[in-house]
Amino acid sequence: MADTSRRDFMRNSLLGLAALPLGAGILSKSAFAQDLPRLDPSADQAQALNYVENASDASDHPAYEEGERCDNCMFYQADSQGCQLFPQNSVEPGGWCQSWTAQA
Repeated sequence: MADTSRRDFMRNSLLGLAALPLGAGILSKSAFAQDLPRLDPSADQAQALNYVENASDASDHPAYEEGERCDNCMFYQADSQGCQLFPQNSVEPGGWCQSWTAQA
């Protein structure tokens, strides 16, 4: 009888371990870069925040300072190239918008 219980335990444990990666993928809330369409600079929200795909294009904006880029902003999400301000889109890592904030 103990043999059967041990076999059941081992089988159930292995099945549970095999299902972990699948469950983690389903429950993950982060998107991948290929899943997010690139933000169009002419979109209303992008224009409202003066988003540009190349930070040097913002050099004439009063809020811009040299070295500010999406990839060193606190809102940037490197794993998905996303931005918390544009949750449905990915942004250009070398881009800039007027909401740029230094990473903590």
